[in-house]
Amino acid sequence: MSKEAGHLPLSAADAKFDRSHKSHPSIYWTRPHFVHIPGVHNRRLRIYLPNLASFNPLRISKLRRKRGPLFISLACLAVFLTVLLVSKSLGRSDWNSDWPNGSVENAPTLVFHRKHLQQIWKWEVESGHYPSRASIPLEIGLTETLVNPTLPHKPPALKPSRYLSPDSDNIVVDTHGVGPKRVYLDLQSHPPNVAYPPRPVPGSVADMDEIMRHCDFSANKYVRDCLEVLRIGGGLDNGQRYRREYMDDWKYIYLEQPLNATERAAIHSPPRIPSQPSMRRPIKKGAKGAAVVDPDEGLTKKIGTEWEEQLVLSPTLEHRPASTLESPCDTDNPKIFHMFWTGPFTDKPYLALMSFLYTQNTGLHLKEWPADSKVCRPQFWLWINPGPAANAHNPTADMFEQLKQSPWAAPFLHPRFKGIIQFKRWNTTEQLDGIPEIKHEWRALQESLFNSGGHIISVKKKEPVTTSANVTTSTAADGSTTTTTASSEEDDEILNRTGSKSASSYDRLSVILSDMARFVLCHRFGGIYLDADTIFLRDWEELWGWKGAFAYRWSRLPDYNTAVLRMHRNSALGSFLFRTALKNGLDFHPMTVTKYTHDAHLQGLLLRLPDALFDSAWLNTEEYQRDRPPQPYFTKFQDFFETPDQMSGSPQALGFRGFFRGAYSYHFHNFWWKPFDPARNWPDLGPRFAKTEQIAHDNLRKAKAAALAGAAGTTTTTPAGDSSSKADEPEYATTPGNDKRDLDWSTVMKRTFEGYIRGETPNMYGEWLDWVE
Repeated sequence: MSKEAGHLPLSAADAKFDRSHKSHPSIYWTRPHFVHIPGVHNRRLRIYLPNLASFNPLRISKLRRKRGPLFISLACLAVFLTVLLVSKSLGRSDWNSDWPNGSVENAPTLVFHRKHLQQIWKWEVESGHYPSRASIPLEIGLTETLVNPTLPHKPPALKPSRYLSPDSDNIVVDTHGVGPKRVYLDLQSHPPNVAYPPRPVPGSVADMDEIMRHCDFSANKYVRDCLEVLRIGGGLDNGQRYRREYMDDWKYIYLEQPLNATERAAIHSPPRIPSQPSMRRPIKKGAKGAAVVDPDEGLTKKIGTEWEEQLVLSPTLEHRPASTLESPCDTDNPKIFHMFWTGPFTDKPYLALMSFLYTQNTGLHLKEWPADSKVCRPQFWLWINPGPAANAHNPTADMFEQLKQSPWAAPFLHPRFKGIIQFKRWNTTEQLDGIPEIKHEWRALQESLFNSGGHIISVKKKEPVTTSANVTTSTAADGSTTTTTASSEEDDEILNRTGSKSASSYDRLSVILSDMARFVLCHRFGGIYLDADTIFLRDWEELWGWKGAFAYRWSRLPDYNTAVLRMHRNSALGSFLFRTALKNGLDFHPMTVTKYTHDAHLQGLLLRLPDALFDSAWLNTEEYQRDRPPQPYFTKFQDFFETPDQMSGSPQALGFRGFFRGAYSYHFHNFWWKPFDPARNWPDLGPRFAKTEQIAHDNLRKAKAAALAGAAGTTTTTPAGDSSSKADEPEYATTPGNDKRDLDWSTVMKRTFEGYIRGETPNMYGEWLDWVE
């Protein structure tokens, strides 16, 4: 049978059906339209368009009798839309301020004029805090070129006026580099000394533009590839450089080489932008009828708040390359690590301090610190809040006595660590009074001081209530929603917590206080703040060399995570943040800080570094980049403490060297209640610290006795030598010595650092600790 015959009806009934089917064809609301694709001769692009024929069944002829009311309705709608659009286009830049938003994410936070934002950019750039070639946002509206003392000179490349955007209004977005030359370093160990990586060169600088080029998640860069670049460019692949290609493209660490007189004379003056007529929309008439342009057009002010009328800044700083300093430490950029802790000292800040000693160039391998050293010795300031975060004044007289009695803290009071590790008392009132921008106004917000993303935990004097909790949600004038928690018995317990002892008793107040404390400490003293759930993985020398402020990315989201925060003392950026936060309820949640900088177009001044540098597992835990994960591969943060069986051979086989090699630190995200080393949950530092270790053993026995008594419903105690209870039996496979059969990553890291303190192994750079005894 032919193809044509296959379409013939087989019976009269089929023929009748076929005729009736064709007389009432199916109606489709769209029809395909084929468009020629340029450069592709044999293919066409199919686009579906509305099928006007489908409107025939509507019998438009019947609507002709009702076209009068229809046309009147359409005319009224057109007039309404026209009025709406005209009022928006002719209104001020804050036209939307009369219409409250229902989401706190969309509520504007800006309180500064454009002239103040320009002042902030100018201060930071001229102080040497913007060593980047990234452009300044067009919205800042700079009309003069800023001189950048940290960028090498580059001849200007001016675009002809015909290529300039008509909306640019002579706006400048690039800085003019007049800084020292950059010599990029080839860092690697050389035979036969390849067992350990070399220390970073003193005064070296990490080029964050290069790091962003290789590591930016927004540009689809993988954490695994980023870590390899960081590893090779930093010389951390000692003895294991398998790449046999030209690796100059992966160099990201440089030294600043000052210019000589001839080179300085050859630097061109800042370029001048050819004048063009302004394209901005006039908003009102001046005294003589001349049009006046709104200087804040395009900026959206916080609703219900007046503009800040002035911005008081300190004099700009002078950028000086490390090689030109009289001493290796720059007084304008102190090399201080800050950390905040509330309540009893535990194994968490203990491990942070241990990793600091294991990785940073503290000179513990020397009998004494040389007077002519070219290295600026870093310091670690651990701020202790002795009581609950809700207390503005906590007793601190006995803080050091408590530290001496703590087995986790006492080792760091040893004279060998003097001048390196310092314990500081935290007092909320004293610290906030030390911030000039808010010291006269913050007390008005004292009852709502604990504000995290609009959620406020009230600490005012409690009144008797009948319910266990009272949660009130209110909508502010700007449309943002605020949730205030005021409770009785449950709130009493929340307000008096000193640390998180379990997931169900999380010390939320201390977390909120720490969100603010990190900005307070960096603005008052300068330096870098780190959360207490952070472990150092390498020397930070070149991070100190890069003079810009930074935090890092919130995993896949384009927001800040301030678990690592670098800011300068009394900087313009800090003044902006504190004044803005004051007008927004002193909210320092990282995502709120993102909103502050976004609304003011200042995100370039607080660089959002890739999380691969400080939080390499985060993307994997949120199911990103699992096709090419880094080493080790964590699908959840708990894997650090309880390494899955399938990967439990890695920690002991690879050790510290195989743990996110190339990253600067690791953030294990809370888990304050999980021990690093369940089998040896004490500071295992050898005979030198035998007394403190004995205190730890006594505390463990008391805790087990209390747990047994609680389980039995009695208050009897278990003899110190009685270990026959099933409660003492571990839940994991053990060795003959009762150690865990497969050691977790957290255990391997803790024992690695402790081996260095005991003198059984050198630090990661091959340096042995000298106790000078």
